[in-house]
Amino acid sequence: MWIPDFLSKAPGATSRGQAADGFSPPQRSRRLDVIVTRGGVVESRHRVHAAVVTADAVLVDASRDPELPVWWRSCAKPFQVMPLLRSGGLDALGWESDELALACASHGGEPEHVRIAARMLEHLGLEEGDLACGPHEPLASRGVRSLREAAQRPTRLHNNCSGKHAAMLARARQTAVPTAGYQHAGHPVQQDCLRAVSEWAALPVDRIAVGVDGCGVSVFALPLANMALAYARLVQAAASGDTPSRRVVSAMTSQPFLVGGTERFDTLLMEACGGNVLCKIGAEGVHTFALVDRGIGFALKVEDGAARAQYPAVLSLLAAYDALPNPLPEALRDLLQRSVRNTRGESVGVITVGDADVGDVWEFNA
Repeated sequence: MWIPDFLSKAPGATSRGQAADGFSPPQRSRRLDVIVTRGGVVESRHRVHAAVVTADAVLVDASRDPELPVWWRSCAKPFQVMPLLRSGGLDALGWESDELALACASHGGEPEHVRIAARMLEHLGLEEGDLACGPHEPLASRGVRSLREAAQRPTRLHNNCSGKHAAMLARARQTAVPTAGYQHAGHPVQQDCLRAVSEWAALPVDRIAVGVDGCGVSVFALPLANMALAYARLVQAAASGDTPSRRVVSAMTSQPFLVGGTERFDTLLMEACGGNVLCKIGAEGVHTFALVDRGIGFALKVEDGAARAQYPAVLSLLAAYDALPNPLPEALRDLLQRSVRNTRGESVGVITVGDADVGDVWEFNA
């Protein structure tokens, strides 16, 4: 199997544009802060950090601190599934793009998502109770309605990370290690994931902090620029002939509903961009995405974790690279410049990217 050159190097090996202790200064900088206005005055401001990196590790654009180390959260999923995929474990199970997309997903807990997760466990001879993630209400409103109409309660299958967990259980079975405790950082499955993140992000294992994610498995902290680099490398490797990379990119971009769900941001964006944007949301204001045709990776972090600032920042950054369709679908246009409404439904302000301080007068032009 062909393996990208950068994966054959020792973790942390440098490449053009990246110094041994980090990246060269960005070629340009911008502000992506998101402001919230009311009555023509800035009421709140969300600070946004971002990095834009090419596959050869050139930091081409930045906002605030592009090397800010933050938890990668669910944005790491395409790399957490790589050990299973690259070793042939996915094919041995007869799993195809549906299962792969769900392994990379933060899905909405809709019936289609739940059925695939259940099927993955059935193939392994396992059941819902073997998932280490806890149950929570579906993230998609359609998923919530489906549960209520069926008079059912959420299960672990409805957890937005159930596909990732099922793939981790598959990796445990494939390598003949215990499935019990697969979520713990010292377990071989989590160590495989850590090494995969290290390789793709060009960062030594000892420079990656490891914590516990919301779903119970390992979560990794690394600089935004390295996150962006990993996504740039992923789409570049897919375009250059690396089959596992191509399969991840194809599964996510061709089946965006499985990655998110009804009215979920990643799904709306990937559908609108016709497969040219690979996009993955993370909790607490983290987002990583890439332009498939240009091999450019992006990573951003809303400093206070506010989701209302996350989507305008992502869309504004993509717009700066002419990567959004024109016209922009209404659902995304409303997220790029969202109205602040009172309980009467009246527009009293706006949420948008802007360089202004709290208390400043802001004249918004739609």
